[in-house]
Amino acid sequence: MSAPLGRDRRLVVHPAPGGLDSAGKLDRRPRVAVVGAGIAGLTAATGLAERGAEVTLYEREAHLGGRAGGWPTRLPDGTGVTMSRGFHAFFRQYYNLRALLSRTDPGFERLTPLEDYPLLDAGGRTDTFHGLPTTPLLNALAFALRSPTFRLRDLLALDGRAALPLATVDVPGIYQRLDHVGAAAFLERIKFPEAARHLAFAVFSRSFFADPRELSAAELAVMFHLYFLGSSEGLLFDVPADPFPQSLWTPLAEYLTARDVAIHLRTNVENIDKSRGFFRVTAGAEEEFDAVVLACEVGGLQSLVEASPRLGTDAWRRKVTGLRAAPGFLVRRLWLDRAVAAGRPPFLGTGGIQSVDNISVLDRYESEARCWARKTGGSVVELHAYAATTTDVDALSKQMDEQLRGIYPEIATARAVGEITLWREDCPLFGIGSFANRPTVTTTTPGLVLAGDGIRIDLPVALMERAAATGWAAATTLLTSWGIAGHPLHSVPNRGRLALLNHLVPWLEHGRP
Repeated sequence: MSAPLGRDRRLVVHPAPGGLDSAGKLDRRPRVAVVGAGIAGLTAATGLAERGAEVTLYEREAHLGGRAGGWPTRLPDGTGVTMSRGFHAFFRQYYNLRALLSRTDPGFERLTPLEDYPLLDAGGRTDTFHGLPTTPLLNALAFALRSPTFRLRDLLALDGRAALPLATVDVPGIYQRLDHVGAAAFLERIKFPEAARHLAFAVFSRSFFADPRELSAAELAVMFHLYFLGSSEGLLFDVPADPFPQSLWTPLAEYLTARDVAIHLRTNVENIDKSRGFFRVTAGAEEEFDAVVLACEVGGLQSLVEASPRLGTDAWRRKVTGLRAAPGFLVRRLWLDRAVAAGRPPFLGTGGIQSVDNISVLDRYESEARCWARKTGGSVVELHAYAATTTDVDALSKQMDEQLRGIYPEIATARAVGEITLWREDCPLFGIGSFANRPTVTTTTPGLVLAGDGIRIDLPVALMERAAATGWAAATTLLTSWGIAGHPLHSVPNRGRLALLNHLVPWLEHGRP
């Protein structure tokens, strides 16, 4: 039995265009190449295959899932473990992602809820999200009133006129109002209390792997809306109970293979050409397709477009070239010979603490890590550093380890029997003023569509949910062009609870009543 995608009664369903129920009813089934097997590519492949298109999925890595993927490796003692790009929070308002996961896990039994995740600031003060009311606006008020870093006088001191866009979000209108402003500057403008800014930065801005001074304030406002002010799903989330491959992507690969999707791992697409109405995709050998979905990360998309000079107009190609990657981030996972204290949370967000943005204790929720911890008496701990200001991985790793020992002193003398450190610079940057020039799902080349978390779609979505939403939208765009029914999209309300006040914002911003 399928579980509902969400519990919010205001969940919005964006219906798909109608049409034939299967490509098998056409004279010829269209052939589609999907480049990239992250969440966006897997979603697009699913949407197309379910309607009977012939899909070939290309992935340059040896695993599925992209930035939410995982792969096997070994500790120095030979123990087999699964490594990944790090902790991912599966929020319950990720309706489009949950729609994908429901294909192989209808009851979401392979996800496990985290009851809370505390946020620790540099002064040792802790905020939590447990037990908040679910009604938007009331949830924010209750959180602020009980927060040790957000006092009543701070709430009263907020500039309500300047802060109004947070409660009047609409997409894409919010980008027209705030995309030219930086997130840090916006919080200063509305007099968000300095002691509590780690909440906005740690929970929202740095979740985009971005320095708050570089992130668009519109993107920050959309995140406030998606996770808090516009949704009753709340800021609590689920995590996979097993490593990503076992929980998510191996079952989905089997689902896709059963629908005749050809999956090519370790396969780099070199270039794409279009002539006589067909796309020729070169990935070692050359194959011909009716359509192509590009679901690559920023650098991969730019390289492929550069190598494919006949794709798109000059103006479209400039949009792709103009995409920027966020600063690098580091994931450091430690297999320690000593357990962290029993009361430590599975996930701890940190704000204003040098080098470390969050700490995960994997043996609190993941089966593989739990088995290792029980066998050895140790713990599996993961540290993240976002928007790193140095590329010296060794120095940054040392700083992170020191911070960990300060925050969790019971493991100050613990020895790492295994450690893996990953440095990546492939997340999209949602920089100030970038929205208008961000490429969309549709392109100037018929039959060519884009998907990914850096691709523009005018819905209140972000991160993994944006990847899934653009994946469904890419599939639907192609399907409807052939007269085949598409797939619906889902979202939190596209307008904030006070969106009717939007017509007042221009007057208020100019000081008029």
